[in-house]
Amino acid sequence: MAAVSGLVRRSLEQVSGLLRRRFHRTAPAALQVTVREELERDEKVFLLGEEVAQYDGAYKVSRGLWKKYGDKRIIDTPISEMGFAGIAVGAAMAGLRPICEFMTFNFSMQAIDQVINSAAKTYYMSGGLQPVPIVFRGPNGASAGVAAQHSQCFAAWYGHCPGLKVVSPWNSEDAKGLIKSAIRDNNPVVVLENELMYGVPFELSSEAQSKDFLVPIGKAKIERQGTHITVVSHSRPVGHCLEAATVLSKEGIECEVINMRTIRPMDIETIEASVMKTNHLVTVEGGWPQFGVGAEICARIMEGPAFNFLDAPAVRVTGADVPMPYAKILEDNSVPQVKDIIFAIKKTLNI
Repeated sequence: MAAVSGLVRRSLEQVSGLLRRRFHRTAPAALQVTVREELERDEKVFLLGEEVAQYDGAYKVSRGLWKKYGDKRIIDTPISEMGFAGIAVGAAMAGLRPICEFMTFNFSMQAIDQVINSAAKTYYMSGGLQPVPIVFRGPNGASAGVAAQHSQCFAAWYGHCPGLKVVSPWNSEDAKGLIKSAIRDNNPVVVLENELMYGVPFELSSEAQSKDFLVPIGKAKIERQGTHITVVSHSRPVGHCLEAATVLSKEGIECEVINMRTIRPMDIETIEASVMKTNHLVTVEGGWPQFGVGAEICARIMEGPAFNFLDAPAVRVTGADVPMPYAKILEDNSVPQVKDIIFAIKKTLNI
């Protein structure tokens, strides 16, 4: 009987392990789990923003948290981004660890004085005496059918500012590990998610399902190894780059795809090492071209040791240099598509 019991137990453990290894989650589900874990771990953590409490959040990232933690730790705010961002910054200065949710980062423009002047600069201006451990998070970049005022990427905007850390997750593992690192960081961290990725399930490794799983801020990830060209991206376009790499591999072109994960501080070392191997570089982003993330990467490569390894000029693939159109066909042509990435790669390789 004991032998049978032991066999059944081992079988259940094997099945449990298999299910754990094959577990899939969308980014909002991963974020919800992570925020809940951090609320449990540290009583100084709290969440505030529009509709985060009784409505469970616009994208259900805070589902069930208000019922468990109540009004003191899950706080609904008025539609006043500058007001509640200022409250959050003040709470961080007082020793708490707020998570300030913007319903979209387009609305963070109402609070940008608090993000830049109050949060990002205080540690420096206080001579290192006053940390501001705060997370600003929400969807960033182009969505679908919401036109110019709700469809811009803020990676370059916030990545420009010293004093901030800026992360840009692509999949659920990125989202879970980066938001956890951001909450535990003693600096203000901007977490730029992507609304169009919210409904996409990704497989989570058993490691990523751990309560202690962290993705280090400032470290990129090579999503696909390659030898012919380096393709660097962040957020949703990472998936497009991987699709393009799959298509091109059938033509004998092997792309090395790098998921930046962090905009600031940028992991230029990983990019340089890849360029020194492949001798070619393409950057891909959803934001506008002028002073963009790709422009910064190209400048850093030109200024560093990898420049002498390039066999062709680096090429950028970006969003169109126009306010986002409302019409779908124009919208589709204003953000990078797989075909645009393939064209840029072949152009760089002179194929």
